[in-house]
Amino acid sequence: MDLLLTDRVHIVTGGTRGLGRASAEALVAEGAKVVISSRDADAVARTVAALGADNAVGLACDNADPDTPQALVDLALAHFGRLDGALVSVGGPAAGTALSAADEDWRSAFESVFLGAVRLAREVSAHLGDGGAIAFVLSTSVKSPVAGLGISNGLRPGLAMVAKEMADELGARGIRVNTLLPGRIDTDRVRELDATRPDPDAARASWEQKIPLGRYGRPEEFGAAAAFLMSPRAGFVTGVQLPIDGGLLPV
Repeated sequence: MDLLLTDRVHIVTGGTRGLGRASAEALVAEGAKVVISSRDADAVARTVAALGADNAVGLACDNADPDTPQALVDLALAHFGRLDGALVSVGGPAAGTALSAADEDWRSAFESVFLGAVRLAREVSAHLGDGGAIAFVLSTSVKSPVAGLGISNGLRPGLAMVAKEMADELGARGIRVNTLLPGRIDTDRVRELDATRPDPDAARASWEQKIPLGRYGRPEEFGAAAAFLMSPRAGFVTGVQLPIDGGLLPV
């Protein structure tokens, strides 16, 4: 199926690794152009080179920086001459329980995961027209808390509700806003979380037993779903929370 993404331009934050990188690769494979961001300048350069200079441009920046949204929008318009949407993905907050996390941990995560995402969506939406799309990469913790990820459990459900409010408000302009809820996808982040357990292999096996498909997802499977949701082929889909979890969530 042609997703009708040829020459459409999307910002992809956190686009140098994990789910963001997989999404950027899927968008480019469908003919889209991407503006990649990450705090790691070297990783940005490597990712742009891998995707191709004709398909991608990058900027080293931090989602927590209030100047980041305008800088990314300006880069998209200057380099590609248009902007059609944004996939907002950020690294997960530090692991730990809600009771063990210090105030500074909460503040730091709020600035990058929550406020940074809201700020970016607000700025991007101001430059979108009919057919524009915004998607937030969140987590199954929107629906059910993940043990040991207290800060994520606290912030992501609220961000999902903000996304739904944005979908309702922006729908009149033909702009769609959705959220993606990844479960256990085989990324560096998830492997790092498994590695914090006394027996990482046993931890993974325990998760796999809970997943109806019996395995971790592959990043490219997430990327394909993200590209579809961002595409005109999903033109009547907005305000949804799409689990990409192999059936992990009960409903």
